[in-house]
Amino acid sequence: MTGVTVRVPAKLNLQLAVGPPRADGYHDLVTVFHAVSLFDEVTAAPAARDGVAVTGEGADQVPADQDNLALRAVAALRGALPGGTAGSGGVHITISKRIPVAAGLAGGSADAAAALLACNELWDSGLSQQQLVEVAARVGSDVAFALIGGTAVGRGRGERLTPALAPATQYHWVLAFADGYLSTPEVYATLDRLRARASDGGRAPAPARGKPRQPDLDAALMSALRSGEARLVGRTLSNDLQQAALSLFPPLRKTLAAGLELGALGALVAGSGPTCVFLAASASRALDLAVSLSSAGVCRSVARVTGPVPGAVIVPATPR
Repeated sequence: MTGVTVRVPAKLNLQLAVGPPRADGYHDLVTVFHAVSLFDEVTAAPAARDGVAVTGEGADQVPADQDNLALRAVAALRGALPGGTAGSGGVHITISKRIPVAAGLAGGSADAAAALLACNELWDSGLSQQQLVEVAARVGSDVAFALIGGTAVGRGRGERLTPALAPATQYHWVLAFADGYLSTPEVYATLDRLRARASDGGRAPAPARGKPRQPDLDAALMSALRSGEARLVGRTLSNDLQQAALSLFPPLRKTLAAGLELGALGALVAGSGPTCVFLAASASRALDLAVSLSSAGVCRSVARVTGPVPGAVIVPATPR
């Protein structure tokens, strides 16, 4: 086999509830993942040794060494297989990116998930999706969801997944990409500082105010998803990291306000940011919103996407 190509989606967090920091430095989360139609493609091919090459959106920001999450996924899969199952030699990973880097859309995690699926096929390992999910959970918090896709509830660090019980309604989203990046650890650390200051009697905007409690799933959001009504979903979007992201990247306030003024049903910062996400009532409304946001000059670029979509899938080889 000369190579295996996998297409993998970006994710949104329709809810991101963050608990206090744990002893291991992570935070307990309750999140509602939602896969959308913005895809990277990852190809795995036999090679003398492991390596990675990246092209496309933000390629110069992606590590090209063993810090690359896709290569870490390859190593994790190799370690999970019986001796010799992974064959001899290494694997070369080629990543073609459309998901922006450090944008709160889990592009690196998506690439890791794609590498797992591609190498499983390349090596004829025979692992089931559930077995790959177990490996993915050890690689990173969002990697398992990128394998599954759809809409799902994540707990723990986000790696413990349960499919959301909701109809297959198609939602129309506009993503506004910022001219800059945010570090996920820095955003979490900022949230912790805001909460600590608030608990000491300082003033901090909600939801950073007060001592954090263990996160809970938002019943109103789940009810909205079961209804399939975009207007109800838009009203219940939430992200505990949003205030921290806004404090680190203040121009995002203007972006969020512009999208709501232009008719979005709901708006929030994607994950740890700095991408802003807007829910539109229909495909035509999403097009109007995307054009208006571009004209308003409040973001670097925009993309229209739909969701939910499936997780990582193998791309059929093109006949020669």
